[in-house]
Amino acid sequence: MDHSTDSLIPAVVATNTATAAVFNTLIQTIDSTTIIFRSSDLEDPIPEFAQPHTRLVLEEAAKLLQNGQVVGMPTETVYGLAANALDSVAAQRIFKAKNRPQDNPLIVHVSSLKMLRSILKDNTIPAQYSDLIRTYWPGLTLLFPRSCLIPNEITCGQTTVAVRFPSHPITRTMIWICGLPLAAPSANSSGKPSPTLASHVMDDLSGKIPMVIDGGQCSFGIESTVVDGLRVPPAILRPGGLTFEQIRQIQGMKDVQVYKKHFTDAAMEQAPTTPGMKYRHYSPEAEVVLVEYIKPDTTTHINGSGYSLSTPTTTTTTSTTSTTSSTSPSPPSPSSPSPSLLNTATTGQYSLILKEIEKLKLEGKKRFGILRTSFTLSSTDNMARNGSNSTGTNRDHGEAGYTNATLNDDSCVIEFPLGQGSKPEDVARELFRGLRYLDGQKVDCIFVEGISEEDEGLAVMNRVRKAASRTISPETATTFL
Repeated sequence: MDHSTDSLIPAVVATNTATAAVFNTLIQTIDSTTIIFRSSDLEDPIPEFAQPHTRLVLEEAAKLLQNGQVVGMPTETVYGLAANALDSVAAQRIFKAKNRPQDNPLIVHVSSLKMLRSILKDNTIPAQYSDLIRTYWPGLTLLFPRSCLIPNEITCGQTTVAVRFPSHPITRTMIWICGLPLAAPSANSSGKPSPTLASHVMDDLSGKIPMVIDGGQCSFGIESTVVDGLRVPPAILRPGGLTFEQIRQIQGMKDVQVYKKHFTDAAMEQAPTTPGMKYRHYSPEAEVVLVEYIKPDTTTHINGSGYSLSTPTTTTTTSTTSTTSSTSPSPPSPSSPSPSLLNTATTGQYSLILKEIEKLKLEGKKRFGILRTSFTLSSTDNMARNGSNSTGTNRDHGEAGYTNATLNDDSCVIEFPLGQGSKPEDVARELFRGLRYLDGQKVDCIFVEGISEEDEGLAVMNRVRKAASRTISPETATTFL
């Protein structure tokens, strides 16, 4: 990473059209802990800086944004591609860089209640949002009546605008320095898994945008919850880190409904008021297959999503930097026939996945990935020793997976641990990184072990369903296209 303080503004390498340029994309790393908000008052909070480099980088990024350019930046949810939300040309640059459909609206980000009121119709915050804002801002996305300040490119012609007050100190401070609300969808190529690391942004947008700010791994890893409190009853249009269970406890939100779970609206899906409602999202190059959640049977020794603890499997841990073999449980003979892989888990999602792999191998497919949400105790111990997601370690410079060693042909199964299904917040943090990692391993198919849709699990399964091209039902063991 370049930490030089000399001329941080990236150079334009070549200009293609009046609205598109090829950039030598600059990536700058800053530490979010060097930004301090001493007051919890959201009316007009002012940040303090513990390191001059942090302010310098953000000021240079702000110059780009004030001049109508776009910048990749971290948020607590996923990395965002920011632009001036009051500038129609800047908004068009977001759509251009991402190759985003023109009818997919953007969320506007503010850094204070004062800024929020300045962009709202009649400069007034609707009364029905008072308790939600008091309890769950920063973080939540809310729908507001649109004012004439917001360009059509932001709302795609809708009469409402989605607005969020982010909690990430880098995002908040960037908006504060700019003095402008920022539109900021996920900083990825449209339709691909959302980025939770700066390296993911560079993979998709290097050369298309002038600058990326690296603030480390996003703490939640899935886009924000979107609430429409203007409708009756109120609705969660997109589940996220703030759960249905939490929102319905707020005064006036007791009857809140979840879109696609409690109701559907064909007209709204064709003309969405918020991102994530119309198009297939979060899809890597490999086929994604969801294996639906199986409720654990407490009468047998089943762990997580239905994997028997009494039937050990053998894995080899692989990494971009090292390879470590598990010694517990003991490995089978290398000459074991591949059907023995099926005997390691006779029930649950994992068994269904392994059986499906055997079918796909007959079709000539060789490489498979599994996003795991259930583990044996020994696998969990291995995961902790190797810097897994359970520690929250940033593996930007080296990802760890688990490769089954029981296949005796030239096929390969790579497992990526998302975390225990009973801790959906951990699964959410690792989901997009896992999809991107396995796609980078050039697998033919990625299987995802589903989790319960309670709490943050609703948001996780929302994203997995959008990414998956087919689903395997544990009840029937049949696949649906």
